[in-house]
Amino acid sequence: MLESLSGKVAWVTGAGTGIGRAAAVALARNGACVALSGRRLDPLIETADRISPNVDLVSMEVLDVSNADSVWSAADRIVGRHGRIDILVNNAGINLSDRHWEKISPEGWNEVIRINLDGAFYCARAVLPAMRSQKDGLIINVSSWAGRFYSLLTGPAYSAAKHGLMALNASINMEECINGIRACALCPGEVWTPIIDRRPDQLSEEVKATMLKPEDVAEAILFVARLPKTVCINEMIISPTWNRGYVAALT
Repeated sequence: MLESLSGKVAWVTGAGTGIGRAAAVALARNGACVALSGRRLDPLIETADRISPNVDLVSMEVLDVSNADSVWSAADRIVGRHGRIDILVNNAGINLSDRHWEKISPEGWNEVIRINLDGAFYCARAVLPAMRSQKDGLIINVSSWAGRFYSLLTGPAYSAAKHGLMALNASINMEECINGIRACALCPGEVWTPIIDRRPDQLSEEVKATMLKPEDVAEAILFVARLPKTVCINEMIISPTWNRGYVAALT
């Protein structure tokens, strides 16, 4: 039976847009107190406005997840403000327009790895002490179809980061299951979010309309979050029915 999130505290990174915003709204509407983080304040305020006029249910942290010290401090403030962290949605991520081998620079590679992989590690590491003391905690690592399967579309840096995130996720379950902590690697296929517009191939509105919506992925996050603590969904793959990878293979 799915459980209530009332009294739970969820930290959502990359909460200003896309999957992060949709997940924060879904978790809050199902009773969770939500801590929002992202690199810009204005989008976080917009997300908070969609959740509730009750400011006690929402807090905000302007945060670059690639800065380990800032992540640790943010986690401390969230615990100090709310008393606990029950759920981490490790969602912050980027990709580049110049992402393929003939164009990607070392600086671009480092930026993607620092945010998509290092940032996820810093956030997971920062919440583990609170979760261990509670003997309960859930970390949802938003990976990608490109983290489960090799993909030409996403470029080497993004693909490497998301494959690394899958290993990071598995290691949490291996080492922390004895502390009541579980991790789920969520692997969505193409999702129509602002990151799509950074792709080198510009897509039509008709193609975008076939993709997953952020709200679709948020429903999957909500499902995992509401499962009993004795249940661990190690990985979840979700894709559009009209999957462009499959369609290309048929033509």
